[in-house]
Amino acid sequence: MYTNAPSLSSLCYIYSMRELRQKIGQMIMIGLQGEELSQEEKRLVKNFSFGGFILFSHNLKEPKQILSLCGSLWKLNQTPPLIAIDQEGGRVHRLPPPFTHFPPAAVLGRTGNAGLAYKAGLATARELSAVGINLNFAPVLDVHSNPNNPVIGDRALSSEPEQVTQLGWSMIQGLRAGGVIPCAKHFPGHGDTAQDSHLELPVVKKDRAALKSLELPPFIHTCRNQVESLMTAHVLYPSFDSDHPATLSYAIVANLLRHEIDYEGVVFSDDLEMKAISQNYSLENAVSLAIQAGIDVLLFCHQKETAVTAFEFLYREAEKKEIKTRVEESCERVQKLKRRFLKSFTGAHPGAVEDSISLLDHRKIVDEIHGSL
Repeated sequence: MYTNAPSLSSLCYIYSMRELRQKIGQMIMIGLQGEELSQEEKRLVKNFSFGGFILFSHNLKEPKQILSLCGSLWKLNQTPPLIAIDQEGGRVHRLPPPFTHFPPAAVLGRTGNAGLAYKAGLATARELSAVGINLNFAPVLDVHSNPNNPVIGDRALSSEPEQVTQLGWSMIQGLRAGGVIPCAKHFPGHGDTAQDSHLELPVVKKDRAALKSLELPPFIHTCRNQVESLMTAHVLYPSFDSDHPATLSYAIVANLLRHEIDYEGVVFSDDLEMKAISQNYSLENAVSLAIQAGIDVLLFCHQKETAVTAFEFLYREAEKKEIKTRVEESCERVQKLKRRFLKSFTGAHPGAVEDSISLLDHRKIVDEIHGSL
């Protein structure tokens, strides 16, 4: 008689562990190395069920190639993948011609025209969705309040929170109408920093009252109107939390964002490989703090080995009840977002994708923006 068959309890345990790994995978977004998936990347996606991917200029050559890359990510994944990009306009622009290069947010801001902001958001979404990109890490809702800021500057819509709120919300509505998930950034505000968080940890020393009157209003408005997703800042705000930058701060993400502002959407970290985090925290410490704070998706934009290490650490940590609960919460938020937006793969027909983008003729909107100044 054959007696080596696994018991029912063993099978249940194996299934439970597989399900947990899939849920953790949904909480990690990675970058890719080239214009098509390598064999190593295919293996990693299969083994770790990464739920999201971020594309940069080195991944993007021309429309047909981008559409093919995005399609291959769908084919590999058991659940629809988030395929993200930073397509803000100005100097943060990833897509090659014939995609429209919109002016910096500050130029749009100087028009004061919410209708143009909506048009720019909608046009951007139509171009992204034509090649299968479904998430844009935009708009920037940081208020430009420090002229010495080395990283935000003209990426901000305005130095007036009311104008950032109005135009930023219009852009969000445009992206949403075009079928692309908007992601407002960088909560609770990167506009008053004098350092670049890619290189070091910035500190904003304003008191709570000043932060709540200048930096927070655009985020409060968009969050209470349930913008689909939000990205945190790798910035230290001692008046909120003297020990941890926003991305790793329970006081900022859980208390301020989730409880005080009552935000229920998906929260992305900024890239955890940025030096503001990586030079001040071990990977394990950063991952643990971010998850406990309430971050739903961890970004690892360049080093896939780092993403794998973070995955395995989180998998081990999920034996703890509080971490497993956080995994369940975040996975449900991500899946809810995917069910709403990612019903099927979008994109123009491969043979006509370039013509489809050219026919959109969004250069007219660029001219309208400049003509309004």
